[in-house]
Amino acid sequence: MLDIESVRETLSKHFDLAPSLEKAEATKDIYETTDRVISPADWAIFAPYVIEINRLKKERNAVILAHNYMTPEIYHGVADFVGDSLQLAIKATEVENDVIVQCGVHFMAETSKILNPSKKVLIPDLKAGCSLAESITAEGVAEMRAKYPGAPVVSYVNTTAEVKAASDICCTSANALQIVEAMEGDTVIMTPDQFLAQNVAALSTKNIVWWAGSCIVHELYTAEDIRAYREFEPDTIVIAHPECTPSVVAEADFTGSTSGIVDWIHKNKPAKAMLVTECSMAANISDELPEVEFAKPCNMCPFMKKITLEKILWSLYNMEHEVVVDPEIAAKARLAVERMIDLSKSLVK
Repeated sequence: MLDIESVRETLSKHFDLAPSLEKAEATKDIYETTDRVISPADWAIFAPYVIEINRLKKERNAVILAHNYMTPEIYHGVADFVGDSLQLAIKATEVENDVIVQCGVHFMAETSKILNPSKKVLIPDLKAGCSLAESITAEGVAEMRAKYPGAPVVSYVNTTAEVKAASDICCTSANALQIVEAMEGDTVIMTPDQFLAQNVAALSTKNIVWWAGSCIVHELYTAEDIRAYREFEPDTIVIAHPECTPSVVAEADFTGSTSGIVDWIHKNKPAKAMLVTECSMAANISDELPEVEFAKPCNMCPFMKKITLEKILWSLYNMEHEVVVDPEIAAKARLAVERMIDLSKSLVK
């Protein structure tokens, strides 16, 4: 367990992390990318950490991969590459640095290690888990295979290494429909997100059966909430993630993966938009889109928010919280992830 008080005491002995207007000014080029959502006072608190993390990255020959759900000071301040699960998985295969610091949740760090077994992969907080990943085990996959003999198993990348190893191929919300459609046979097993599976089933020619898992962030949104907001702000464009329930997706003007949402917003630039997904999504892209007014529905992922600048600095300083995957499991899981990446790339051509 991370003893945060001990961490702070140790860091304070080696770094000057006191709030600093001078350091805020020295990092104003970074701050300008996020000043719509971070106040000058808060940036004066973050700037000392941003400076030290970016310096330590060079010393350790490290790269920071950050998910779109990271807070803006991480997303804009220290990340070398940002993206959704598929984008981060692809980037992990291209990293030349010795160290990968995964700013996301544990299954993402496992995926980076699976794809880059020779690299040291760190996660700033080992408790940054995922309710969805924890909803299924390899035994659960075996149970589904027994129930539907011969059906291929498509597992969401939001799963543990053991579940990936027990699956035929992985998918993300960005490519789930295409992956499912590419499978042989009439029936396809999808695990573990029941709502992603149901939303894909509504568009697919396949008979899709699913495991009854869900994301604690996206399952909280309701169609009633969306309709109520439309009555209050009828000109707001509603954009939902496919981990939401089918009833929420039915209310949305557009449904897309994390990267799909970002692309759609940049292309269409609606005057008002509500992103029905994790809190930080709108915050991270708002400075890039000053012409868009973002509504503020907020279901926060408590696991993603365990990653902080303080913990990133500690991880780099102490080279702590290395993610290790059993080589035999990693080899099997790598096949499922690489099949997804290869198929995704071929579908784009």
